[in-house]
Amino acid sequence: MKEQLSSLLRAVQVCRYVMPLREGGSLPGLAEADDDFLYVLKFRGAGQGVKALVAELLGGELARAGGLKIPELVFVQLDEAFGRTEPDKEIQDLLRASTGLNLGLHYLSGSITYDIAVGQPDALLASKIVWLDALIFNVDRTVRNPNMLFWKNELWLIDHGAALFFHHNWEGREAYIHKPFAQIKDHVLLPYATRLAEADAFFKEKLTPETIEKLTAAIPDEWLQWPDTNDSPDEIRAFYKHFLTRRIADSSTFVNAAENARLLLV
Repeated sequence: MKEQLSSLLRAVQVCRYVMPLREGGSLPGLAEADDDFLYVLKFRGAGQGVKALVAELLGGELARAGGLKIPELVFVQLDEAFGRTEPDKEIQDLLRASTGLNLGLHYLSGSITYDIAVGQPDALLASKIVWLDALIFNVDRTVRNPNMLFWKNELWLIDHGAALFFHHNWEGREAYIHKPFAQIKDHVLLPYATRLAEADAFFKEKLTPETIEKLTAAIPDEWLQWPDTNDSPDEIRAFYKHFLTRRIADSSTFVNAAENARLLLV
């Protein structure tokens, strides 16, 4: 699969399944693609399905647009015959359910899980990460599960599939635009996020409506055909764009909530 699905991400074909990565409930896997690189595969047949892939794509590329470190994301095509020789029935069922378009993160060989007890990021970096996670309702950046890696002396963000959880309540989606993010109080970096106002100004400059348009346009139609709505892929894309542009414009709602939560920790 060499055609380019969007101008944002490359597309690759899996040629060898290496091993499952038994972390969390989504059972990601490590695989080699036809470009000879290893990728952590996020499967459409796992957990929350294609909506988790949409969250991975948007969360990751929003981070990248804001200058944060994230492994390269690629579209990954999985053939129907792939994985038939996998001896683990659970993994075989997952691979079979994931035929079609999936998502991969470039594997950061030699990376280690970030430990906040070992070293803290500077205040502006911490503030940018807290700001982003408050924007997208990312519940997966806690002390227990930070979803950050340390690689080549830099902090890298991974795993945004649990973000944007409003899309699991599609009928009530409008209400989330102006909601503060209550779970920000559990964010692993919140105690160090003392420069949220600067982070807010920075992201408002970077995440323009034009940037949001480009990111949402990259969501494949294949991931936007949901059984719980009659909305077309274009209509679903349009709401993601509407959600992000309005939430960024009214960012004081979630920025103030994050700042108030941080002050309670001091």
